[in-house]
Amino acid sequence: MKIEVSGKGGSGKSTLSVLLARALKKAGYRVLLVDGDESNIGLEKLTGIGEPVHLLDYLGGKKGFKEKLNQAMLPDNPAGLFAGKQTLDDLPKECIARSDDGLEMLVIGKIHHIGEGCACPMGVLARKFLASLETRDKEIVLVDAEAGVEHFGRGIVGECDLILGIIDPTAESFQLARKMMQMAENGKKAIRFILNKVEPEIETFMKNQLDPAFIAGTVPKDHAIFMQSLEGNPLSQNLSEVDAICRNILTLAP
Repeated sequence: MKIEVSGKGGSGKSTLSVLLARALKKAGYRVLLVDGDESNIGLEKLTGIGEPVHLLDYLGGKKGFKEKLNQAMLPDNPAGLFAGKQTLDDLPKECIARSDDGLEMLVIGKIHHIGEGCACPMGVLARKFLASLETRDKEIVLVDAEAGVEHFGRGIVGECDLILGIIDPTAESFQLARKMMQMAENGKKAIRFILNKVEPEIETFMKNQLDPAFIAGTVPKDHAIFMQSLEGNPLSQNLSEVDAICRNILTLAP
């Protein structure tokens, strides 16, 4: 199963990606956490996993990837780059980092320098990578996507089985949720939402903003998680609410 985690900047998208990945691993699944946000540099800190070689860099950076992409489009190579199916075991070892408990992480690529150009090659790479990747029983690929909905336009969500929208208590987040809902419906993609940073005083209000059938669960505002993120330490909390969300989303597996 391939799941994309989406949301606006600051909604807790990366934090929830890590908490979900750890909960799914604890539940007995093999989990690959994919860092698909080219501008976010903190995911390895939240996981406590050493940063692997970025997939884009492994392919020769933007220039090398473009050359490989052009070669793949030649008439004598009709299959194209990443057109053949691959499993988690087929991925380059240099691009996979593992935690002590077996959680795996892959980074698509990052923006490193001023004036290096747009992030479009990373979007193309992410889409082709996910399209070619096949998951087997008890395997989950969890993609921490870039903030906003640009990845919807790039077609990346089309290669995932489920979209998880992270909603924090802001009007902007609910506006984005409605946009995501519309785009998912048009693309015939399953979507669910997680209400994050929920406090008792606003829980009912937040739940009333969305169709209950599309709410996978709620995660309370947690000071310990906030401090670990602020200090750049790995997240170590086990939340029963996150475990419940995992059980809910696994019922949607194709």
